[in-house]
Amino acid sequence: MTGMIVNIDVPDLDAAVSFYTAAIGLKLARLLDDDVAELTGASCPIFLLMRPEGVSPALGVTRTREYVRHWSPIHLDFVVDALEHAVKRAIDAGAMQETGIVLWRGSRCVTFSDPFGHGFCLIEFAQDTYSGD
Repeated sequence: MTGMIVNIDVPDLDAAVSFYTAAIGLKLARLLDDDVAELTGASCPIFLLMRPEGVSPALGVTRTREYVRHWSPIHLDFVVDALEHAVKRAIDAGAMQETGIVLWRGSRCVTFSDPFGHGFCLIEFAQDTYSGD
């Protein structure tokens, strides 16, 4: 079996820990040095990696890291039990709501961005998974 972790680049580690613990209910498990925080409470660990704005994200990449709303083909979906409660919690923590409730195959979903420009969704399943059509 292949294990999995999720890494999220952020410009301010303390602000990111505060956001993800308040908005999603994740727990700070540990700090690694002064630039990495491990969060638990999701189906895999999430690591917040402090990376400054304005630096290249990888060798050979000419664009620099910026923390404004951006599009990525990969985003996180956090599965919640009560969507309306989770939406309020995320907004109160500083998330920017981008859609209303979208119904799709037995689920209800709302799209957000975090304070660092990363998109994520809160999703409530009608049952354990999507219902088939």
